[in-house]
Amino acid sequence: MKLDILAFGAHPDDVELGAGGTIAREVSMGRKVGIVDLTRGELGTRGSATERDEESANASEILGIEFRANLAFRDGFFLNDEQHQLEVIKYIRFYQPEIIICNAINDRHIDHGKGSELIKDASFLSGLRKIETFWENENNEQTPWRPKAVYHYIQDRYLKSDFVVNITDFIDQKMRAVKAYKSQFYNPASEEPETVISSEKFLEFVISRSIEFGRPAGYDFAEGFTVDRISGVKSLMYLD
Repeated sequence: MKLDILAFGAHPDDVELGAGGTIAREVSMGRKVGIVDLTRGELGTRGSATERDEESANASEILGIEFRANLAFRDGFFLNDEQHQLEVIKYIRFYQPEIIICNAINDRHIDHGKGSELIKDASFLSGLRKIETFWENENNEQTPWRPKAVYHYIQDRYLKSDFVVNITDFIDQKMRAVKAYKSQFYNPASEEPETVISSEKFLEFVISRSIEFGRPAGYDFAEGFTVDRISGVKSLMYLD
């Protein structure tokens, strides 16, 4: 299955928080989108890996994506090394996305910046023909593939965006996908320990951040992205 966009997140819920509205928008336009989570979030204070598996499935249904996979890397301890890069490369080569989106380049959680570097490096290496990878068995050798662009969604730490995506018509869908992670976010019925993301104010922060990104561009709500290279447009008429 060839995808238009492949989104990576260090943990289940990263993609929804950083780019859920963008994904919902792209899906509404007929784009094929998939999500790959690097870990099951097993070190999280609240919930369990099994619960987060179920929640990510529910969030995926809300967003309408083509598929979701989890690489089950060690939460907190995965590395940007050859072993992990090769696993990511297999997915890039199999789904051949035009665009990859992934974690913030710098953030409060150490897995976010680390995951960002891992995906960026794997995206480049995936285009090198002398790196051999096999999908599912040793008889199914993959061909090289490099996406046209890698974009990083912005997460908890404020970063200046290189561009924003208008999600005004998709903010409600984004928040439904976020709230599908009932073990992680505000749930007055929960008896689990409170965390920095489990308060009602955190959900308000997610919406406020979307307003903040949108206002300078004239949108009610937007999501911000950064990119390591200069991006171009075919015509001035494509800019809002």
